[in-house]
Amino acid sequence: MIKGFKAALSAAVVGLLAGTALDAAPAVAQTADSDLVAKGAYVARLGDCVACHTGLHGSVYAGGLEIKTPIGAIYSTNITPDPTVGIGTYTLQDFDNAVRRGVRKDGSPLYPAMPYPSFARMTDDDIKALYAYFMHGVKPVAQQNRPVDITWPLSMRWPLGIWAKLFAPAPKAFTPAPGTDPVIARGEYIVTGPGHCGACHTPRGFSMQEKAYDATGGADFLAGGAPIDNWIAPSLRNDPVLGLGRWSEDDLVQFLRSGRIDHSAVFGGMADVVAWSSQYFTDDDLKAIAKYLKSLPPVPPARGDYTYDASTAQMLDSGKTAGVPGADIYLNQCAICHRNDGGGVARMFPPLAGNPVVVTDNPTSLAHVVVSGGVLPPTNWAPSAVAMPGYQKILNDQQIADVVNFIRGAWGNKAPANVTAADIQKLRTKGTPISARAWDAGTSTNSTWGFFAPQPYGAGWTFSPSTHTGVDAAQ
Repeated sequence: MIKGFKAALSAAVVGLLAGTALDAAPAVAQTADSDLVAKGAYVARLGDCVACHTGLHGSVYAGGLEIKTPIGAIYSTNITPDPTVGIGTYTLQDFDNAVRRGVRKDGSPLYPAMPYPSFARMTDDDIKALYAYFMHGVKPVAQQNRPVDITWPLSMRWPLGIWAKLFAPAPKAFTPAPGTDPVIARGEYIVTGPGHCGACHTPRGFSMQEKAYDATGGADFLAGGAPIDNWIAPSLRNDPVLGLGRWSEDDLVQFLRSGRIDHSAVFGGMADVVAWSSQYFTDDDLKAIAKYLKSLPPVPPARGDYTYDASTAQMLDSGKTAGVPGADIYLNQCAICHRNDGGGVARMFPPLAGNPVVVTDNPTSLAHVVVSGGVLPPTNWAPSAVAMPGYQKILNDQQIADVVNFIRGAWGNKAPANVTAADIQKLRTKGTPISARAWDAGTSTNSTWGFFAPQPYGAGWTFSPSTHTGVDAAQ
């Protein structure tokens, strides 16, 4: 994402940066049906619209968020109803073309950072409501749009239209399969449509298109993504080790509502989803999402099942850690919160034993949180904020690699201990994710721009995680 067709294919990579939050912009004078505007506000929550279209410390929906890509930076656009620099002159058809077809008012294609391949299946009614909200429920802001920081010829937009024809589904309102439980159908619509969950949780193909847009795509659908901001979106399939196989529907509802359950806690970009979006979903919609995810066809377990191994806790309890790289570091730095048994503290510090994020093929997420720390955001359902410090100034690269490898193999976790000090050094200084798999396999960390040599992505990708993790609390 160097010539025409290459630009089309490479630009698709920004589709991984589909947003994760939602706004609470004040309403302006209403000239449309208030119920329709209110419905549109809720659809905007389902679609996480504010995450991309609000800059750091900026006005809601006024754009300006920098999204870095391997070929340069793009900036989200002003989608307030300002008639000069926003979308105030858009007709309903113009709006529909942008949201579901990826074509802006002047006819040029949008970067697929706007997840129109998923929005293509949104219903006419939801598009109309969303339009009413943006036209009559959002305050106009006269903030100029920023041009992309991409040099010619990669900055040309027309090749994006080629990519769209090749890889983006044609707009067609979602219709459930005959006989589908209405609750499951609602969940499928949210997950595959406005929620665009696959933008992060589905692996990408050779031109960075999602390998599957729904369950008809087989085991690839929601099987886990590649690094975005050095976080890995894990599998949402029912794999008992790498996915949601040991989660109940109630677990999923509570997780989406509060960001924390007894055996997991939100992190990375998903923290934005919960804090600005899913915590506001109706109970019915949360239950529908959970029921749909648990109804997905089973996938072959990649590593069998998980069985807890108490020998790690026994070793740590006894203090007999000599000759075990990373064990002493874990005892001194990690055990106070995550405990010797790796069980963590319910709804505060997530367990490390059997945690899918810990044992996933790519260790970038675990290494990144050790290096940089993280925040469990407050929500209306769990108002406390819990922070983990970053250890990049406390531990050296080899020590971080050792403790990451230790955690990935402790308590019955059966992930390879293959993180090196060089990996940590690149992650810490350059933001380069840890490469774990081939570029065209599963949760790859590499992609290829068309028919050219594979190029790493992840280094330099920024979705400005500080934008929606408390810095802009006033919004």
